Amino acid sequence: MEKLPAVALGTWSWGSGPVGGNQVFGNNLTVEQLRPVFNAAMKYGLNLWDTATVYGMGASEDILGAFVKGEKSGDVVISTKFTPQIASDSDDAMMEMLNASLHRLNTDSIDIYWIHNPADVERWTPGLIKVLDSGKVKSVGVSNHNLAQIKRTEEILSAHGYHISAVQNHYSLLYRESEEAGIIDYCRENNMVFFAYMVLEQGAISGKYDTRHPLPADSMRGQTYNPQLAQIETLVDTMRKVAEVHNASVPQIGIAWAMAKGTLPLIGATTVSHVEEAAGASKIKLSAAEIKALEDAAASTGAETRGSWENPML
Repeated sequence: MEKLPAVALGTWSWGSGPVGGNQVFGNNLTVEQLRPVFNAAMKYGLNLWDTATVYGMGASEDILGAFVKGEKSGDVVISTKFTPQIASDSDDAMMEMLNASLHRLNTDSIDIYWIHNPADVERWTPGLIKVLDSGKVKSVGVSNHNLAQIKRTEEILSAHGYHISAVQNHYSLLYRESEEAGIIDYCRENNMVFFAYMVLEQGAISGKYDTRHPLPADSMRGQTYNPQLAQIETLVDTMRKVAEVHNASVPQIGIAWAMAKGTLPLIGATTVSHVEEAAGASKIKLSAAEIKALEDAAASTGAETRGSWENPML
């Protein structure tokens, strides 16, 4: 896989619809609102964009595709996903979903194509071989898979001369199961990039929210995190102290921690400031003592942040 930027930018909260920005995040962002975000990211060299068919049932891909249309071929690195749970019963279900994504994204090929959830490794992994053979996909990855599922996927692919290029799992100071299960080490040993999504726990450890300023109550993230904000504040306080030392922001500390752990953070981008913070985070080098203090503070919260769609990694 070609050299990637230090941070990937996520579009889960772009657009509205089922499993889209309005339901999950409590917002409703349009092309006009998001164009400055895209332009800023490209200016900073953050050209790796992650989306999925299921985000707003195509709405996120539609918006990203509107921006891709104005760029030179190859300037934007596109990552999108096949979600088995919304696939048709057709034997060609993966190719059908891929072709629809290509159309919405205004592109002839996808840089990284993922199986979004491990519904059936034996059934769906051969589809990755077919899309790679087609030339419409440059590399493939798996998301939300445990170590055994990752290894089995790699076995099936390698028998046909292909390999997993990347793994994308939930990973943050508050949720480290992929580290504890040996997945991050496995990726490092096998030349796979580990994409860490929800590094800032959908904003819950960004410093923006606390018990006096909760997340949108009618959103999925509000329902998950608002009851735990009192516990989470202890971690955010520690992040804020570390941030002061580095003349940085709280989100930048969360991102810098993920980088220090050898992962590629995937950060939701809905404002220009999100892009600017992501761009600056790579300059922050945390000490071993700071990393330990952050991890100790996180462990003391007792927070439970596994998503409803996630299976345990351990």
